[in-house]
Amino acid sequence: MPYTDPANHLVHLHVAEDCLEMPYTREIIRRSGLPVTVLAPGRTPGIAGVYPDNLDIGKRHLLLCRNRGRFLKPCPATREYRCCGYQVLNIGMNCPMDCVYCILQAYLNNPWLSFFVNIGDLFAELEHAYDAFPDQFFRIGTGEFTDSLALDSLTGLSTRLVHWIRSRPRAVLELKTKSVAIDNLEGLDHGGRTIVAWSLNSPPVMAREELRTASLEERLAAAARCAGWGYRLAFHFDPVIYHEGWREGYLQTIDRLFATVPRESIAWISMGALRFLPPLKTIATTRFPGSRFFYQEFIDGLDGKCRYFRDLRVEMYRFIHDALRRHAAGSTCIYFCMESEAIWRQVFGFTPDEQGGLPAMLDRSVF
Repeated sequence: MPYTDPANHLVHLHVAEDCLEMPYTREIIRRSGLPVTVLAPGRTPGIAGVYPDNLDIGKRHLLLCRNRGRFLKPCPATREYRCCGYQVLNIGMNCPMDCVYCILQAYLNNPWLSFFVNIGDLFAELEHAYDAFPDQFFRIGTGEFTDSLALDSLTGLSTRLVHWIRSRPRAVLELKTKSVAIDNLEGLDHGGRTIVAWSLNSPPVMAREELRTASLEERLAAAARCAGWGYRLAFHFDPVIYHEGWREGYLQTIDRLFATVPRESIAWISMGALRFLPPLKTIATTRFPGSRFFYQEFIDGLDGKCRYFRDLRVEMYRFIHDALRRHAAGSTCIYFCMESEAIWRQVFGFTPDEQGGLPAMLDRSVF
């Protein structure tokens, strides 16, 4: 398949002038073999068109630049829904893949991809946070504002992160992807502290709404390879999307998952129904006029996002949860991403507080 390595989609590198002589920048330039444009201070890649109409073009251009803000931040959760206490490590912005439902379309205003090359600052910030909170367990993920591995064949960042995390007993790293760009993970001494994760969905959703991503079979085969290298795994059924034949679709994915991947290797599995900021509907339906799921019935959630009606969410969650639990190991934590206590009780029969809190549930599943 042409998009198993999404970095192959790139056609041009843009490099901020103050980053050009960094050894890491030069390493990425050499590895890419792409034409390079050096940008003077204050200049940005010149992508023709107006956002978001120029996203198709922009996603083929990568900017190597500095992150001048914080690298490590708590997940941007809301008070109304249960959060897992995730720590987001921001390695870049935007993604070369193109999922119809991707919130980044409404969150960002630049069409190009960005990758932060001042990784000395990144690791210094990680060190400081880890040392400053000796009683905290860190679950760190890089997949909030970009895909964790989509550009890894160019950047090689995963090897550096795996090396750093392996000697930190109070931390785990989750690398979450829709690609199969895992070659850099082979042969690493990861110490069991890196979890490789894939987003999964019903096959019709993956085929129609997740463009330039690896197929279900490719993702699961990559997961099985990582399990063979000793990595723990995670899977995320998010967003769960209502569609004709949804039961058969999600059941097919779950059956294929457990037929391919050893269940004992799975640390956690999350579920989260489709939710989106209202502006995303206009952007996504304009870019993808053939997609229809945004025209379903939604209500305004407590966090201001559009969500399915509660009864439909519960129906889908119960079906998927029951199918997962029939296969999953007892040690695998199955949980909701951003749902209310009422939904937890309806589907699971308990709330996270009754299990010591969602962060504690996930922390226990690691070991």
